[in-house]
Amino acid sequence: ALHEGHVVSAQELTVLLQPVFTQNSRNLILFLQDTLSIDDFTYLSASYGNKNPFQNEILQSSSSLVLPAVDCKATSYLLSFLQESGDWKLINITNLDVSQLEVNTSKSNLLVVQLKPLVSGLNEISNLEAIAENDKIIGRLTTDLQEQGINFSVIYTAVRPSRISRRTGEVWELRRQLMATEEEDSLSYPPLNVTTGNDTCILFYVRNFSLKANNSVFIDLTNMTFVTQNVDISSSECSDINTTLSLKYTKPVNGISSLEIRFLMTNKFYEGSARNWSTLDSVEIVQDGEKFAKFNVSVISAPAEYSFHCQLVGTSNLYPARLVPSNNEAKNWDVFISRLQIQGFNIENNQFSYASDCTGFFTPGIWMGLVTSTVLLWILAYGIYMIMHLTTNNRFDDPKGPALAVPQTE
Repeated sequence: ALHEGHVVSAQELTVLLQPVFTQNSRNLILFLQDTLSIDDFTYLSASYGNKNPFQNEILQSSSSLVLPAVDCKATSYLLSFLQESGDWKLINITNLDVSQLEVNTSKSNLLVVQLKPLVSGLNEISNLEAIAENDKIIGRLTTDLQEQGINFSVIYTAVRPSRISRRTGEVWELRRQLMATEEEDSLSYPPLNVTTGNDTCILFYVRNFSLKANNSVFIDLTNMTFVTQNVDISSSECSDINTTLSLKYTKPVNGISSLEIRFLMTNKFYEGSARNWSTLDSVEIVQDGEKFAKFNVSVISAPAEYSFHCQLVGTSNLYPARLVPSNNEAKNWDVFISRLQIQGFNIENNQFSYASDCTGFFTPGIWMGLVTSTVLLWILAYGIYMIMHLTTNNRFDDPKGPALAVPQTE
C-alpha cells in the first residue's frame, strides 16, 4: 500500500521485486513501452466512452503488484538491474512475432519485449490503437507460454510517463523550464553527448524522436537513441566552424537494414549583430546507404554561446521550426521531434547553456490583444477630444425683449 503522491525510488523497486527472484518460476517477461501512466488504464477504458484497449487476462486478473508511480531513473535502469540480479539468458524480442518463440526451461530466461511505440501523444485515437495492439501482443505471448506449461512472471512498464501531473502545494510560474536551468519532471534520460578527447562538443536531447517513411512505416528512435543507446555516433564531427551529429541505426524496423540521420550545424560571424551565431543548416537521412533525403531547416539558430530549444520540430506546416524537403527523396519522409534541445559549440561542464527558444515573445494572442487595445484607446481618446471641444452660446433669448439674432459669422 502506497500513500498518494509517493514515487517509488530505485532502491524501493529492487526490494519490491525480490519475491519475483525467490519464487519457483525463473522465467521473467519484461514488456517495455515508450510511455505509460496509471491513469491510462482508466482514461482509455470503456467508462470514458472509449473501447477498452486492455483486454487480456494477465493485466485484468493476474497482477499482484501495481505501482502507480515509479521514478523515471529507476525504470531506465530496470533492465540492467534485472540482468545483474540473476544468471539470466537474455532474449530480445523486437519484431513482435511470437509464433516461433522457443523458451529453454532448463535455464533462467529474461524476455525483453519492445512494444509498439505510441505515435506522439497528440493523437488520442492513434495512441488508443497502439495500446490495443500492444495488449494483443502481450496476450499472444503469455497465452503461448501458458499452453506450453511454462511458469513465468510479467512486468509491464514504460521508459517514461505519458501523463505528468503537477505537484500540489507548489507555485508554478509561466516560465521557460529548459534543461539549462532545471531538470523537468518528465526527464527520464540524460542527453546524448559526443566527445572529442575529454571535451564534450555536441549535446542532443529530444522527448520524442520519430519518423514515418512513405506514409506507412513508423520508426520511433527515442529509446534506441537515449535509453538502450543502440546508436552509432562515431561518424560525428566537431570543429570551431562546422559540426555534424551523425546517428546511425542498424535495423531500426523490419525492411530497413540501416538508417543514418545527420544534423549539420555551422558557427558563423554576422556583422549585423557583431557576434557569432550557431545555425542548424540542414538535416539529412540516408536509408540503406543509398536513398538520400535532405531537408533545409528554418528558424533554428542561436548565439554561439547558447543552446537551441524548440517544442516542436518537423515536416508539418504547423510546427514553429520546420524541416523543408530540398529533394524528391525527402518528400517520402515525415519527421516529428518534440522538445528538441541541441548545442554544437562552446559546451562547458558537459551541460546545456542557456537556451534560445524558437517561440517568440509576441504570440498571435498577444498581438491580437495589443491591436484591440490600441483601437479601443483610439476611440476613447477621440471621444474625450470631442467632449473637450463642445461649446455653448454666450448670448441667450430674453422673453421680454426682441428675438435674439446670432449672425453665422459668430
